[in-house]
Amino acid sequence: MTLDASAPLEIDPLIDNPATRIIVCCGAGGVGKTTTAAALGLRAAERGRKVVVLTIDPARRLAQSMGIDSLDNTPRRVKGVEGEGELHAMMLDMKRTFDEIVEAHADGERSRAILENPFYQSLSAGFAGTQEYMAMEKLGQLRARDEWDLIVVDTPPSRSALDFLDAPKRLGSFLDGKFIKLLMAPAKMGGRAGMKFLNVGMSMMTGTLGKLLGGQLLRDVQTFVAAMDTMFGGFRTRADATYRLLQAPGTAFLVVAAPERDALREAAYFVERLGAEEMPLAGLVLNRVHGSGAARLSAERALAAAENLDEGGIVDQESGKTGVRDATGASPESPPVQHTPVEPSPVQHTPVEPSPEDHETHEAHAYDGQGQHTTEQLTAGLLRLHAERMQVLAREQRTRDRFTALHPEVAVAQVAALPGDVHDLAGLRAIGDRLATGGRTPAGAA
Repeated sequence: MTLDASAPLEIDPLIDNPATRIIVCCGAGGVGKTTTAAALGLRAAERGRKVVVLTIDPARRLAQSMGIDSLDNTPRRVKGVEGEGELHAMMLDMKRTFDEIVEAHADGERSRAILENPFYQSLSAGFAGTQEYMAMEKLGQLRARDEWDLIVVDTPPSRSALDFLDAPKRLGSFLDGKFIKLLMAPAKMGGRAGMKFLNVGMSMMTGTLGKLLGGQLLRDVQTFVAAMDTMFGGFRTRADATYRLLQAPGTAFLVVAAPERDALREAAYFVERLGAEEMPLAGLVLNRVHGSGAARLSAERALAAAENLDEGGIVDQESGKTGVRDATGASPESPPVQHTPVEPSPVQHTPVEPSPEDHETHEAHAYDGQGQHTTEQLTAGLLRLHAERMQVLAREQRTRDRFTALHPEVAVAQVAALPGDVHDLAGLRAIGDRLATGGRTPAGAA
């Protein structure tokens, strides 16, 4: 079974459908998730929808391609969109999103206490899983506003692109864990009982934690936990709500991959994991697929032709010349030149200085002889490059076939490789066009 036997992924019906409210692009790092998300957003906007693209990738490529100086935690409208729709773009600011949650769910005094707490500042800036959790929070916020027809999410550049699915559970387990509950106990008990508990119940672990974390950090953690006590339940509730949103029919997951063994192995894992989590999978986007306009010329034939050219046999035989040229460019087997007899004239016997035209003619003949050898070398080199391209195509086809054999039910859209990087809206449109044609991309695409 080949990839061509798989059902084609129809992108335009997906983004045109009013029921599609969220598209999540996931996949391994470096496979083009950010570009795919931006291209989908632009195409949907130019087909009449009001779209916001949320990227978690720290790179600035999305902003550059959309002509925006910088992206931040606030959606910014993209100029230059053709059609009746709108395109907005934003980049997740992990800490700012966390701050917004605190400000929204705590009164002024408690909010300031949390935001100024050193442990909170460390947690909000780089705690493991915080970025993924905040991506879920921001997605939930955007969907709750009901301001956009379509939200396109570019998932975090983590080792596992599905970490954002696990983050709410991990953070919830952390907040509900025994360690946090133990730290919360003194604040809940209050007064002397709390102090007694702190002195007795915490004495065994304080010595060890104090050595590992430092006494001040431990006190910061306790203060943070006391201030956040009333908010812990809200984290879990919102995370569960967003998780259900991702499972809803209005959400579509696109697994993005490159036609390489490791990337497609990761893609197969994502497909299986999404199925296990009952997440709606729309299909696979296979990026940077190579093609050739001379696919009928196999790698073997191209290499054989290059070897023959190196031996200097093909061109001369085709032109009827098999010998070695002399200094004048004539072959030993060339027929003698017939001269028409003419009456001698004094002008013809008068010595004449060679004209500039004569020099140019002579140099042209000399370059012709040397140029023929250079042309053969260039042709052989091009044949070898073609052979390498055909070998790449064969390798990509084998990896695609393996994926398709494992998951024949997954619809696939192939995106032919562009000759350069995408850095503007025109480039994103080109990607969108190739996404829309799916596996029907012309064979001659680069």
